[in-house]
Amino acid sequence: MNKKASPVSLIMDYAGAYKGKYICSMILAIISVVCGMVPYFAVAKMVTAMIGHEDKGLSYFAAWCAAAAVGYIAKGIFSSISTSISHTATFFTMKQIRQKLIAKLTKMPMGTILESPSGYYKDVIVDRVEGIEVPLAHLLPEMTANVLAPVLMLIYLLTLDWRLALISLITIPVGMAVMSTTMKSYGKNYGKSVEISGRMTNAIVEYMGGIEVIKAFSQSENSYEKYETAVNDNAAFFYNWMKSAQWAMSAYNAITPSVLLTVLPFGILFYASGSLMAGAFVTVIVLSLGLLEPLIAAMNYTDNIARVGTVMGQINEVLASPEIERTNKVSSVNGSRIEFKNVTFSYDGEKEALSNIDLTIPEGKVTALVGHSGSGKSTVAKLVAGFWDVSDGELFMGGQNIHDIPLEVQTERIAYVEQNNFLFNETVMENIRKGKAGATDEDVINAAKAAGCDEFIRGLDKGYQTVVGSAGGHLSGGERQRIAIARAMLKDAPIVILDEATAYIDPENEAVIQSALAKLVQGKTVIVIAHRLSTITDADNIIVMENGTVSAHGTHETLLKNSELYRDMWAAHTGTKGGAA
Repeated sequence: MNKKASPVSLIMDYAGAYKGKYICSMILAIISVVCGMVPYFAVAKMVTAMIGHEDKGLSYFAAWCAAAAVGYIAKGIFSSISTSISHTATFFTMKQIRQKLIAKLTKMPMGTILESPSGYYKDVIVDRVEGIEVPLAHLLPEMTANVLAPVLMLIYLLTLDWRLALISLITIPVGMAVMSTTMKSYGKNYGKSVEISGRMTNAIVEYMGGIEVIKAFSQSENSYEKYETAVNDNAAFFYNWMKSAQWAMSAYNAITPSVLLTVLPFGILFYASGSLMAGAFVTVIVLSLGLLEPLIAAMNYTDNIARVGTVMGQINEVLASPEIERTNKVSSVNGSRIEFKNVTFSYDGEKEALSNIDLTIPEGKVTALVGHSGSGKSTVAKLVAGFWDVSDGELFMGGQNIHDIPLEVQTERIAYVEQNNFLFNETVMENIRKGKAGATDEDVINAAKAAGCDEFIRGLDKGYQTVVGSAGGHLSGGERQRIAIARAMLKDAPIVILDEATAYIDPENEAVIQSALAKLVQGKTVIVIAHRLSTITDADNIIVMENGTVSAHGTHETLLKNSELYRDMWAAHTGTKGGAA
């Protein structure tokens, strides 16, 4: 994307197949404005006939009255059709923009997304794109028409009297000169308004997202103060901006339409000197009144151009964000053996989360990653899942370098269940079905049974048709977790990553879940991350992580004998001394 491209060219890039509709809309808008000029011509003709004492008869005046009525009606009809077509094209364009933004997010590293304020992407994708609906729907057709039609009328006025034609335009540069005193800072101010509005959105999202913590720890006053400050700053900025621009806008609106202030005195002077005929004088007076209205309307779109330019800049900034690099040299992957070769990774570009690690996760086996918080075990899982790119070194899946595998192929082969899983505000049935598009109800129920959550689901008010609420808020943490496990099981991917997947499972159900997982992951490559070491004692291989490196690996029994760190962790877990099993 070229960030320096004009807003109109950017709109056309996104419009795609609907470019023709915008062109059609512009043509109809031009016809509408031309039709709107007909009443002015009709009035000029009739007034000229009356002051010239021409014996035209009633039919002459009736014809011009009819022409004025037809022009007025036609203006409304063509304007409505033009607006309808442009809105259709605009909503399609907005859809295209939002789809591109969402598709972009799936290709960006999770770190880039998580480091942004919580409301930033919502603000861009929802609010900012929505804010360009009016400019997009009206800017292209109406601005084009409101400029072209007066130009044609001006040419006609030049044929009547070039002096008065040019004099009729004097108020435009004068009005624009006054307007420029505030418009020169419009782009900067609008950009600032976007920043402040985004800050307010982030404060609202943060306040609502943390309302439970705020209430639990009696922080309502302090937290509300941050939200209140953001809202007040937003209101104060817009108030001061509009106040500073008020005098210029008022002067502009008063000066620009005052065409008679120049046309009448000079016209009388020319008429008195005999260089201007009365009929031409009257025609110029009437038509000049209709000349400026569309031009003023066109100039009023200048702020919309700045607005579209700012929003398009934000959109392009997101679309230009770094992506997870893929060469897509291979179209498929056979096997699910995973290998890290001298891999180094950093989240912030400074502190290394992984440092030159070499490890192998065998195909069809259960591999557990353990270690203290911050040791790098979750980072390993997220690199495998494609949430981030490897900074240095090589990561292989099924014998293929991960950089050569299309991201969608990689994600299709992985079912990921983490500690804090997200559920959509839909039914339990549909939340589980997210794991496999097109799965039947029977498939969903079988997955739920295998994950040990069928019984509690049937105990809900509407069973599988129960709506779980925003982020699954109507369910307990353990219930959300089991539904997430069922969703991952339904996907039936060859690689299963369980990042603290049983963290919220109560002891009564843990044995059921572990048994279900053991059956469902049979023959798959499984990566398990757990703080509770008792849940992974049967793993085929346990990798002990320490400060971003591999400290030891082996079975539970082997590590108890050979790894001091693992023994200490086991002792802390079981409450025993010496780490005895």
